[in-house]
Amino acid sequence: MASPALRQTSAVTLSDVQAAARRIEGAVVRTPTQLSRTLSDATGASVYVKFENLQFTAAYKERGALNRLLLMDEAVRARGVIAASAGNHAQAVAYHGARLGVPVTIVMPIPTPSVKVMQTESHGATIVLHGETFDEAYAEAMRLAAERDLTFVHPFDDLDVIAGQGTVALEMLADAPDLEVLLVPIGGGGLISGIATAVKWINPDIELLGVQAQLYPSMYCSVTGKNLASAGDTIAEGIAVKEPGRRTAEIVRALVDEILLVTEPEIETAISLLLQIEKTVVEGAGAAGLAALLANGERFRGRKVGIILTGGNIDTRLLATVLLRDLVRSGRMARLRIQLQDRPGAMLSVVKLFDQHQVNIIEIFHQRIFTALPAKDTFIDIECEARDAEHLQGLVRKLEQEGFSVHPVEIG
Repeated sequence: MASPALRQTSAVTLSDVQAAARRIEGAVVRTPTQLSRTLSDATGASVYVKFENLQFTAAYKERGALNRLLLMDEAVRARGVIAASAGNHAQAVAYHGARLGVPVTIVMPIPTPSVKVMQTESHGATIVLHGETFDEAYAEAMRLAAERDLTFVHPFDDLDVIAGQGTVALEMLADAPDLEVLLVPIGGGGLISGIATAVKWINPDIELLGVQAQLYPSMYCSVTGKNLASAGDTIAEGIAVKEPGRRTAEIVRALVDEILLVTEPEIETAISLLLQIEKTVVEGAGAAGLAALLANGERFRGRKVGIILTGGNIDTRLLATVLLRDLVRSGRMARLRIQLQDRPGAMLSVVKLFDQHQVNIIEIFHQRIFTALPAKDTFIDIECEARDAEHLQGLVRKLEQEGFSVHPVEIG
């Protein structure tokens, strides 16, 4: 039975979500929801993973975009549609627009990862790069929509889009009906609004938690009344939205139990862990649910928790950086700054200690000039890799015992 709050929030209903599921069936991938034994062991919870990064465009956005396009009449489609997106909504509209013969224009923020721009172009869409943020791209898209008589397809604050995104929940609960908690990334709120509608109608006892990047807590502020800035270079650009939707905010206030914030290092760790454990590539926004689970371990211990890998479109260079930074945080990789006398054989004595401890040297940087050290001294930065943090610390202790001053170079 639906809760009173749900009955009051009837802009989208379970029937709308179910109708959307029938409408898009066969045109989007029915992605699996699987129990992750390794993540379950690591967190103490039973962790069920929904692999929406396995969609053709590698993100759940196809569901809402397709539902919206299918509900347009032929005359509207013929004139064409326009959307503003950091990437995944863009690809979804472009891909399904091409399938249905609909002309598509996409306005994307200038910093959008190149992989998302290229993939959107590959579906035949006309790309307009404008502004530094989604909000600036959105304003330009609205201007162009009026100028060119195009229909705007909103990435989240649209009832048809919300209903389409809610189909994720129908599949998850069909595959894992005993879920107790759902962790859902939030940008503008379209996904969690659709999921909340379905989940709270089917089983109002499921705890529904939103997750936002700490740098962009717009929905969190809308719900709590707090005044926090939404700005910065987040790795989760897919949920970097400064202003949540009006419709989605109403649904979130009524149906979502709480919103959690996650830091950039927590998101990076989740991306790396998913690649190592699940052998799956996930973008920053897609890893937010796992980041929240890892950051709040005791809260979820012993419970059946569902997370959604909402997308997998991450720039390969950025992914490489994330993986290497995670090796640093785990102690398997380091840069050690070592002070020594600038004389023949000094560096060799250091390198011998690395050899004795079987710590692999990746690169050496030697600095004599740009330093405040005495002219007869120098320092070297050695990038190296070890088995684990304890292995590395053993080397550091030996270097210090031999009289070298050692300073690990830290990252955030």
